Amino acid sequence: MEGTEYLNRDEEMELQEERIKLAGVIDIINREILSYIQKRKDITKYILDSRKKNVEEFEDDEDKIIEYFDHERFVKEEAFKTIDRRLKELIIMELSPYFGRVDFKEEDEDQRIYIGRFGVTPEDAYEPLIVDWRAPVSALFYTSSLGKNTYTAPLGNVEADIIKKRQYIIKKKKLIGLFDSSMDVKDDILQLVLSKNAGEKLKDIVMSIQQEQDNIIRQPRNKIVVVNGVAGSGKTTIALHRVAYLLYNHRDILQNKVLILGPNPIFMEYISSVLPSLGEVGVNQKTYRDFATELLDIRQRDIMTTKEYMERILKGDNKFIESVAYKNSDKFIEDLHKLIEQVEKNNYQFKDVIYNNKVVVKKSEIEEMYTKYYNNMPLFRRVKKLKRIIFSKLKDERDNIIRKIQQDYRETISKLSEDELKLQGTSLDYKRKLKIRETIKLLIDVKKGLTWLGEPSIEELYRKEISEKPYTIDDLTALLYLSIKFEGLTINREIKHVVIDEAQDYSKLAFKVIRELTGCNGMTIVGDGNQRLIPLEGEVPFNELDDLIKNTETEHFKLNKSYRSTKEIMEYANKFLGEDAIVPLVRNGEVVKILNPKSEEEFIETLDNTVKDYTKKEFDSIAVVCRDLNSTDRYGKFLSKNNSLKIIDREDMIYQGGTVVIPSYLAKGLEFDAVIIVEDGKYTEKDKFMYVMATRALHELAVVNAMY
Repeated sequence: MEGTEYLNRDEEMELQEERIKLAGVIDIINREILSYIQKRKDITKYILDSRKKNVEEFEDDEDKIIEYFDHERFVKEEAFKTIDRRLKELIIMELSPYFGRVDFKEEDEDQRIYIGRFGVTPEDAYEPLIVDWRAPVSALFYTSSLGKNTYTAPLGNVEADIIKKRQYIIKKKKLIGLFDSSMDVKDDILQLVLSKNAGEKLKDIVMSIQQEQDNIIRQPRNKIVVVNGVAGSGKTTIALHRVAYLLYNHRDILQNKVLILGPNPIFMEYISSVLPSLGEVGVNQKTYRDFATELLDIRQRDIMTTKEYMERILKGDNKFIESVAYKNSDKFIEDLHKLIEQVEKNNYQFKDVIYNNKVVVKKSEIEEMYTKYYNNMPLFRRVKKLKRIIFSKLKDERDNIIRKIQQDYRETISKLSEDELKLQGTSLDYKRKLKIRETIKLLIDVKKGLTWLGEPSIEELYRKEISEKPYTIDDLTALLYLSIKFEGLTINREIKHVVIDEAQDYSKLAFKVIRELTGCNGMTIVGDGNQRLIPLEGEVPFNELDDLIKNTETEHFKLNKSYRSTKEIMEYANKFLGEDAIVPLVRNGEVVKILNPKSEEEFIETLDNTVKDYTKKEFDSIAVVCRDLNSTDRYGKFLSKNNSLKIIDREDMIYQGGTVVIPSYLAKGLEFDAVIIVEDGKYTEKDKFMYVMATRALHELAVVNAMY
């Protein structure tokens, strides 16, 4: 049922009832908004009045005023945070309060719930007016069929008999259409959402989450969820909605303790609006590169950019490719362990600690502490511990010597007569001070001589044994790992859940490092093994996390259905895959255009006209995707003469829609309404770069051959 065309009398009456229901809900939401605005005014007045009263009362007591303002700031922030959050949610819901309804029986009692982006329970009501999509009972909306089902509530599984599921399209307070679904949250609404432009689609996806996606989103908090999904299967959507779901259900545990790691700043900017649209702010989002460099004291100029890293792979730099493959291998991890063992065994040649001709700490004692008592500590922290113990014993011995000097001095002067004291007192005092100074100097010399307890530079060890500068992202991972093992490196904030997107590009070592630094039992790891562009021998690491991360439940999910692109685009992309062919959602569109200009002049004209055609169709985002940076710069200059566009050639550039020219490796994870691939003749069957480029397109795809 959609709109008012071709409706029979019963359908017309039902539509009218739904419109009356919608008007009533919006009226209640408006009253809630006014109530929260008044609450904000009341709190503001209370705070101002309280401030005035306390400042006057404690005007002569500065400490009391400081204490008051510290408390007042906390109260103000917490109260305003809660009210502002609710107000923002209500204002969003005023325009489109809900998108779904479920009628069901639970314990022989008829139930009906309306489901929205946020929940609403009026102050004077016992039952919710609208149920948040993240609430346990809302899982019934995302199930695949009517009839007997269960959902997981805090106290256990609850059985329910679903009678009806209804979906709504509500825009600017108006009911545009409604659909009853007997199976999935299904085609009519899903097609409508998928046919939207890229930016709008990301924010509206909550109304069209599929059962297989919802199942992943609602997985328990303390487990490692690994999603290997084809391009367009909703991996990023799942990851972000899982964050929103977990925060909704475990806010007391997870608030400000979720870390999202993305591939590059362009991607992070692209997804930055999704969590706020779901009511979540303050989630820590950064690239893995930034995560690593913030923990390591390494200058940016000593680190290879993603651009240079990928360009060297694309240009076929065999030596570099071999190095990358090695640093992503098990052999590399073994070699790092050998380096750690080598430093542990050979770097410290212990000796007796001798001070004032006395063995203060025996070599055997030091070795026993090193190999037995403190062997569970990271190496350099263990050595620091030994130093503290040795220094403490040296200090005790120094104090004993100085006490003896003082005692001898007192005994000597006590035996002198007054005349002898006048003659020798100054000399004896000078000798006493001289002995004390010599004792202290000797201690300083002994401490300086303990060079065999020094800490070698991790960077120097690494450069000597493994790799010179500039460091790649793989080197940063290795340095983090060595810092954990040698220094006990930790992060300075508590992390309870980690989300990793584009996880196919992470090495085994990177997963180990992230787990050891955060100590997280809960992780959401999403990627596409087909999109790994970094050289690797063997299986993509995120498929082997069961063996890599111990003592935590790991569950793998495989998604083969694409919701992003049209059937025509996905069938074209399938040509570049091996076994894991994409199962496209049946959404038909334009045929993929294969254009073969005969000259450079015709090529430029073809490229230019294709961009203009897509612009006329009012697509919000158009991308000319090239294999590498040289192609991006070259074709970008051709196109910029006659078109308004942006050339994205660095990972720190911001993408905010419009027409862009971009290399394949920076387009990963993004989606565009229309894509034009410049084919330079290097592509072959099972070419992952071509697969990545083709699957960026939602609605239209053109391939322009540059081999003229």
